[in-house]
Amino acid sequence: MRILLTGANGYVGKRLLPELLNVGHEVVCCVRNASRLGLDEVTMSKISVWETDFLEQPNLENLPQKFDAAYYLIHSMSSSNANFDDLEARSAENFNKYAAAIGITQVIFLSGIINDTVLSKHLQSRSNVEAILYNGNFKLTVLRAGIIVGSGSSSFEIIRDLCEKLPVMITPKWVLTKTQPIAIRDVMQYLIGVLLKAECYDDSFDIAGPNILTYKEMLLLYAKTRKIKLWIITVPVMTPKLSSYWLYFVTSTSYKLASNLVESMKMEVVAKDKRLQHILDIHPISYIDAIKLAFLKIEQNLVISSWKDSLSSSRTSGDLQGYIQVPVYGCLKDRQAIAITDIEKTMDNIFSIGGDKGWYYGNWMWQIRGHMDKAFGGVGLRRGRTHPTLIHSGDSLDFWRVLLASRKEARLLLFAEMKMPGEAWLEFYIDEKKVLHQIATFRPRGLWGRLYWYSLVPFHFFIFGGMIKRIAV
Repeated sequence: MRILLTGANGYVGKRLLPELLNVGHEVVCCVRNASRLGLDEVTMSKISVWETDFLEQPNLENLPQKFDAAYYLIHSMSSSNANFDDLEARSAENFNKYAAAIGITQVIFLSGIINDTVLSKHLQSRSNVEAILYNGNFKLTVLRAGIIVGSGSSSFEIIRDLCEKLPVMITPKWVLTKTQPIAIRDVMQYLIGVLLKAECYDDSFDIAGPNILTYKEMLLLYAKTRKIKLWIITVPVMTPKLSSYWLYFVTSTSYKLASNLVESMKMEVVAKDKRLQHILDIHPISYIDAIKLAFLKIEQNLVISSWKDSLSSSRTSGDLQGYIQVPVYGCLKDRQAIAITDIEKTMDNIFSIGGDKGWYYGNWMWQIRGHMDKAFGGVGLRRGRTHPTLIHSGDSLDFWRVLLASRKEARLLLFAEMKMPGEAWLEFYIDEKKVLHQIATFRPRGLWGRLYWYSLVPFHFFIFGGMIKRIAV
């Protein structure tokens, strides 16, 4: 089958792509920027890429043609507190215009379970998108899921952060809200199972795991599974705003995402029926088994995708390609260079930077900078990295974003996403003379930007000088 995969570089999209390829489908990945796909060369050779932005007015020239099915996995919840619902509606409307020109038999949309007549802004937006897609000239299948549990999912990572960092929690009353989590493995089974299945056309189905739990029970079961002692004290006085700040400061989530999640967590999310489970003969795994499976993937370094790599977790919402050309004029730079003897081992060190490995020199200073960034509304260091040794363009790396990662070119280019009065780049490359170059570039914004840079020059002397010496082999 010929499949169009929108949101191919998102958390679910990256999980779904290998599943589709493994059963022999022809896949066209639809993304805003192909450089952010972050796929290995073997996978890239098996797919086609269509670059388009569904937020822009459709360009109906030179379109790929005739698809058996398309997966609609586009979400904008984390991009803006104010108008993410408008963005999602616009994306769906433009998708319908493209679909009319392309020709698609079935569209599969991953949505959220809708129980209440009074919905959070997030769930109302999901419902609106469903209504828009039902107006398209294709057969629509909607899968409504609750919390998705899997290595790298936002829900799993937030629960993990809370339980691993806080042995005692004072929590808001929304932790008593009921929900029905589902393992990412089971989501994949449903997404593949409904493909061109006529009895699933023009219908919406709830999909969920076997356990109905409160958020408090989810936290306690996680702690029990991980053999962590955890005490939870629930208080009725924590407002949504305080709850959002609580999630933001304790976990790796952004404030924008935390705010929208808190709003949704006040709504009960429980599956109404099991029709699709019986139609496809799927037997979902338990919440505890989903946690165990997630950690098995983490321990084997098999985390395929993480919500943290999404641009929604950054302070830059635009096209990263606009930052890949490091500016020359009006910038302040720290340049370091050192001769090396082993290119491969030095590259191994470069591509292992950040996360649990750290920054090779003065890690405590990096950690202080991360805490300062978090305190001022930045991303901090908590995003870490998805894999200990592999980096792809578009990945998040602590409070940096990977713009370019090429072992072939012996080059790594990072763009800073921490809060600062300017823009910063950190670049590593090895030249033909076997010299490692490390360049920190800062483009200051006004007088405060220059004062910021010069106030850190003494620290740069030690940090950057020490870092390159420990990276070089």
